[in-house]
Amino acid sequence: MEKLNANDLVNLIRSVFPHLSGDRELGTIVDVPRELKNDNTDWQKRRKIAQDWAEILKSRKKYLNLKSIKLIAYQDVGSNNADLPEHAFEIQDPLPESASRLDSIGKKISFKNIFRSAQLIIAPTEYSTTAPLKVAAKQYGFRAATMPGFSEAMIPALKIDYNEVNRRVVLIKTKLDDAVAAEVNFLIDSQKSHTMFFDLRHRKAHASSGRFPERGTAGNVPSGEAYIVPYEGEKEEPSLTKGILPVQIDNEIVLFTVKQNRAYEARGSGKAARQENKHLTEDPAYGNMAELGFGVLADFGIQPINEILLDEKLGFHIAFGRSEHFGGIIGPKDFASPTSVIHLDRIYIPATQPRVSIRSIDLTFAQNRTETIMKEGKYTIF
Repeated sequence: MEKLNANDLVNLIRSVFPHLSGDRELGTIVDVPRELKNDNTDWQKRRKIAQDWAEILKSRKKYLNLKSIKLIAYQDVGSNNADLPEHAFEIQDPLPESASRLDSIGKKISFKNIFRSAQLIIAPTEYSTTAPLKVAAKQYGFRAATMPGFSEAMIPALKIDYNEVNRRVVLIKTKLDDAVAAEVNFLIDSQKSHTMFFDLRHRKAHASSGRFPERGTAGNVPSGEAYIVPYEGEKEEPSLTKGILPVQIDNEIVLFTVKQNRAYEARGSGKAARQENKHLTEDPAYGNMAELGFGVLADFGIQPINEILLDEKLGFHIAFGRSEHFGGIIGPKDFASPTSVIHLDRIYIPATQPRVSIRSIDLTFAQNRTETIMKEGKYTIF
């Protein structure tokens, strides 16, 4: 398995965070299980990676023109993109197995003070911190690279031609900015088709190429996608997003009925459909169509590894739930409880949904001009 040596790590930080005057401190933040029963081998390895990176970067901080490198640990929040806890702990010793020991070995510090102190943050966590760090970065002006589910298997994706990645995602972003709608045609088991219409009015897209040259920005690393939040109906006119959205969950096909940008029913013959219906009933915000994402890394030979952080960058994906960190309106206040806040990506590549494929994606522009940007799962615009 590939590893990042000291020079690789220094070069990665330089690439992700081009140096700005005023950069003094980098914080590596990592979540620790609140209960040992929730731990897993990958999470243990990720915590070790975070600790090793912090130690290596401390010894190389002069090459980064930084004065301080800190390792910050906190109790896990239990779900992807939920808000961070009020406090964390600055750690000097090895990380504990569970969060119950953080108070005894670490220096307690509020996340507000962390955000005021650190100009740069990297976050190789179990549960994604992308949403809360995007929101906080805008408020406090730091830059952050979020790495939920990071593993050594992702290292090849840190070594590709990110100039070309940037060209492609900017091209997609430009087209999404100009589009008023997207029509996605899905094919199930190479036989039955379903169509989703996404309302893209009143929205601008984002390009995420894994570099953060401007203060107040945060996003995933590795990266390589353009994404946009469908219009959610916050103005006087309702959202026009509607259709049938097929999702393969395990081996079951679940058909979500979507109207006005919300999935309100999940049809299927098994356990997954029942669970999804229960989720939609108990927390309607879960059904929000929160993102259309267009990953490009598959064309660079990057293979899926069963981690959303990387796999979503390989191709087309649709997210449910929280959207305000991407420019939408649905945030933690809209969910039934803090622990149910979620931004969940459904990725349409053969490795993650082999029974569901993308037949075509067409964008509609002013004067009803249309352009096909994807055909049979492949981009047609590069």
